Amino acid sequence: MATDTLKSSAGASGAPGGLRRLLLDNGALTALIVLVVAMSALSGDFMTTDNLLNVGIQAAVTAILAFGVTFVIVSAGIDLSVGSVAALSATVLAWSATSEGVPVFLAVLLAIATGIACGLVNGILISYGKLPPFIATLAMLSVARGLSLVISQGSPIAFPDSVSHLGDTLGGWLPVPVLVMVGMGLITAFVLGRTYIGRSMYAIGGNEEAARLSGLRVKRQKLAIYAFSGLFAAAAGIVLAARLSSAQPQAAQGYELDAIAAVVIGGASLAGGTGKASGTLIGALILAVLRNGLNLLSVSAFWQQVVIGVVIALAVLLDTVRRKAGATPVAAGTGGNKGKQAATYLLAAVVAAAIVGATSFLHSGTSEAKSQKIGLSLSTLNNPFFVQIRAGAQAEAEKLGVDLTVTDAQNDASQQANQLQNFTSEGLGTIIVNPVDSDAVTPAAKAVNKSDIPLVAVDRSVNNATTAALVASDNVTGGKLAAKSLAEKLGGKGRIVILQGQAGTSASRERGSGFAEGLKAYPGIEVVAKQPADWDRTKGLDVMTNLLQANPDIDGVFAENDEMALGAIKALGAKAGKSVQVIGFDGTADGLKAVEAGTLYASVAQQPTELGRIAVRNAVKAAAGDKVEKSVMVPVKVVTKENVAGFTG
Repeated sequence: MATDTLKSSAGASGAPGGLRRLLLDNGALTALIVLVVAMSALSGDFMTTDNLLNVGIQAAVTAILAFGVTFVIVSAGIDLSVGSVAALSATVLAWSATSEGVPVFLAVLLAIATGIACGLVNGILISYGKLPPFIATLAMLSVARGLSLVISQGSPIAFPDSVSHLGDTLGGWLPVPVLVMVGMGLITAFVLGRTYIGRSMYAIGGNEEAARLSGLRVKRQKLAIYAFSGLFAAAAGIVLAARLSSAQPQAAQGYELDAIAAVVIGGASLAGGTGKASGTLIGALILAVLRNGLNLLSVSAFWQQVVIGVVIALAVLLDTVRRKAGATPVAAGTGGNKGKQAATYLLAAVVAAAIVGATSFLHSGTSEAKSQKIGLSLSTLNNPFFVQIRAGAQAEAEKLGVDLTVTDAQNDASQQANQLQNFTSEGLGTIIVNPVDSDAVTPAAKAVNKSDIPLVAVDRSVNNATTAALVASDNVTGGKLAAKSLAEKLGGKGRIVILQGQAGTSASRERGSGFAEGLKAYPGIEVVAKQPADWDRTKGLDVMTNLLQANPDIDGVFAENDEMALGAIKALGAKAGKSVQVIGFDGTADGLKAVEAGTLYASVAQQPTELGRIAVRNAVKAAAGDKVEKSVMVPVKVVTKENVAGFTG
């Protein structure tokens, strides 16, 4: 039958001692120990109690998702939909409990039922529709994400207070997400090792045809397997939303890949038949330790992705080497030698503790002036506007002689919360945050407030938390200026389309609402279509091309950033700047070149480089205890061909 765990064969009898067995038989555990030791040696902030709790919190959502995916991978399937199902389940809970007035207890049950229903649909498509798991779950990924956006109308929904406590701590120190993670892990281990359906998973993954011939009802078992995956995805979504105090329709994007990686790093095979809960937990911890440690070490956000990919590959390669070195399977349900396995984990803990204790001497006596260290968490670095904020911040930090660490949240509110936690663990002098969402960042910002570290917000505000300063331009005012400029250019009448930013982001909401407010003064302007293009130039090109098919006679385009405006210009071709006027937002370098060339009529420029400079300047003042202005507004400016030459950004 397929395997649940592995141990060395008799051919490896020459292996000396428990450490040798640890290295051969527990590739993922070995990798985790090496990572912990390395991070402890490189950063004196890693092995603190607060930071280790941070690692647990940051691993929780990925681990819960991965436990559900473990069932699927053990049975030789795949589930790409878990991230979207998590977002949909959380959105259903928040929407039903707030907008529809459903009692919270019933709303939680409805959210869990939503996850199970999505899993059952996957199972039906795979078992009875004969669709490959990859295709069926890929379709569900899109459907669930779309439904989440439909229900929420693209905006975050506040989470009920009674459920938000899942993101809190017990006794002021023990994180509830960690407890939920442990509980879900124990359930996974019980199902895999002690139940009929668990044994069926291994049988189906090992040889589906043999399992069918032996009397297993494979189709029904697959329904249950994918339902389990949906259930765990719903639980992960609720924990994630509770941590952010809001259901984000774009939450958990890409988390399905982290979940699959955690399962594979933990020793499971994508071919099916092997995998266990403890391995999956170790895999999730490896990913969390990597991200946490690289943040503490101030590794570039771009290099972090490279390092994580390399470590994943090495962990799986180590597992492959272990198998070739003489590992033999233990039949599922037999459990192998539990005593030896427990001794191995104990030995691993002792070895890790001894080495970590020794490395602590490397950091004893150090007294680096952390008041001169600043952390900057940007919502994304995949956009020229925020790259310019970083450039301005780095230039000012170098000028003032302070150490600046920049992280990229990749438009993920949960990842940004992790980064703020890591900055707090380091005890930095000041933290600067450019929120992915003004509401979702609140719990992490409040934790920064409790640590007495000054918090400076840049470009977007932080709601319901204390900030030493807000350095921003007014997106709503910018939207109004864009409406006024475009309407006057068109003579007060015409047909226009709007390219929106990523659904659910505060910048898109604010710029869009400002533009809509500004258009009220021009009743002759008709908005014939508006579609999101996610701040991306390529998507702007594609969406604009599609809109032109239905609306070939438009007179103007408002894009909520320059990148989408540049994509629209490409789609319009010779019409851009002549029969169709396009206005963008941000005042990026490429946008200003297009303004100078006449293809882009105007850009509402926010002077991002200046935003970065002023943010760092105020952060240094706040760290020194000097007085800073609570709100520093950097003026927005409509840049056209007439004034672009004198605009410096």
